[in-house]
Amino acid sequence: MSFLDAFALLRPWWFLAIPVVVLLALRAAWRSAPLGDWARAVDPALMAHLARTGAVLGGRRQANLAAALAAGLIALALTGPAVERADGRTFRNLDETVIVVDLSRSVTEGGNLQGVRQAAAAVAEAAGTRAVALVVYAGDAYLAASPTTDRDSLGTTLFALDADTVPDRGTHPERGLALARRTLAEANVVAADVVLISDGDGIGEAATREARAIAEHGWRLQALFVPADKPLPPGAPKPDRAALDALVRAGGGTVADIATPGPVLDVVGAGLSQHLAAGGYGVLAYADLGRWLLLLAALPVLVLFRRSA
Repeated sequence: MSFLDAFALLRPWWFLAIPVVVLLALRAAWRSAPLGDWARAVDPALMAHLARTGAVLGGRRQANLAAALAAGLIALALTGPAVERADGRTFRNLDETVIVVDLSRSVTEGGNLQGVRQAAAAVAEAAGTRAVALVVYAGDAYLAASPTTDRDSLGTTLFALDADTVPDRGTHPERGLALARRTLAEANVVAADVVLISDGDGIGEAATREARAIAEHGWRLQALFVPADKPLPPGAPKPDRAALDALVRAGGGTVADIATPGPVLDVVGAGLSQHLAAGGYGVLAYADLGRWLLLLAALPVLVLFRRSA
């Protein structure tokens, strides 16, 4: 992992304050005079006499610059510069992936079942050290593998999937998504990716509600589309990419084909810290360095308290 991969800004919107501070500093340095408008308001002869007797102490542009520098450092501290904690892996149980595989007839008989298995295995590998669960569905949904980090065991289960794995005929993706959501909720998972591998058949309002429920928990629904690889069996519905796209939009994720799963694998394979930060739990994965910048900002502030006489 490179340094940039481990570095993050927890509150990047505070960067908007830095240009404002810079403009104010330039204005103060360019336009401010040692005595401000007093030089125009007081008779020049009187002002010269007051200056000779030590009754007038002029202002200092350095003070304005010191204040601007302190304000800039404070704004930079508020952006939340942070580095990934060395013990971040301790929190991997808070970040899981659930693979939901469509095993209806349109996929197992008309789609590319071998490609589905390989895509599911690629998702599991992209998840890295995080736990992965497997849900399969057709007319009903079943938990084929509980959350596990044992990739060999999961791979054996994946490559055993066939048309007879789910005995219930039909296509009900909402049941697969509901089971994935319950699995994550029971484990009190903070950050998660639910990856649906489907041809888009059976997606309706019920599935859309499940996708929204997943997004409301702070999790994301990704999808891999399974196109028809061979002639469909009689009565089997055609693949529906548009329906799958709409479902993923509701779930706040990314969709790709099983032949080119890169975009989804990149999202699933993002670092644990990125997942936790996206879910609002960045403090678990990152050490905020902003407090040290606040101490640094105190140095130019000291200049403002310097005695001038």
